[in-house]
Amino acid sequence: MLPRKSLLIAGGSAGAGLLLLLGWAVGGAAINRTRNSAARPWNDKVFKASYVGSHLKETGQASATLTLSYDLENLTDADYHLAQGPGLVIARELVSGGGLSQEEPIQLSYPAFLPARQTVRIAIEVTRPFAWPQEDDPAYVTRLRDFVKERLANTTEFVMFDEATRCRIDLPGAWDELQETAQASY
Repeated sequence: MLPRKSLLIAGGSAGAGLLLLLGWAVGGAAINRTRNSAARPWNDKVFKASYVGSHLKETGQASATLTLSYDLENLTDADYHLAQGPGLVIARELVSGGGLSQEEPIQLSYPAFLPARQTVRIAIEVTRPFAWPQEDDPAYVTRLRDFVKERLANTTEFVMFDEATRCRIDLPGAWDELQETAQASY
């Protein structure tokens, strides 16, 4: 018969080995899942977006929100839900270099249900600190235009990534159109 101390040591060693083996198996599966999802390309053929318009509003004593609206067409035979959350990332595509930037928070204005083969209006918001000028200020319109220009400077378009479905939604820029409209209203 084996001494009790030897049995405890052998049992403990076997248990530790089993835990180590289990840890490698679970860790390896998690790494493979991460690799597989990262290797799956972003699908940018699911939706087609077109710019509709923009709106600037005061959102507190010291901030303003620029809202950009888009018509989003679902090109698939499946319904789709779009909602703000940790799996939805919105970035701006930069003119300089074409990279993406998330320097300032951009969010979806409201959740949207996109039925198959239908078009739905969505909006994104960029909120930043801004001392809203008084309406009787001679530079009122100029200050508002400058705020919008600064928010859109160096931006080609906005891009939404839905990590759960691996969908990429390109929201085209219409900044030239906005510039022309602003200049025409002088």
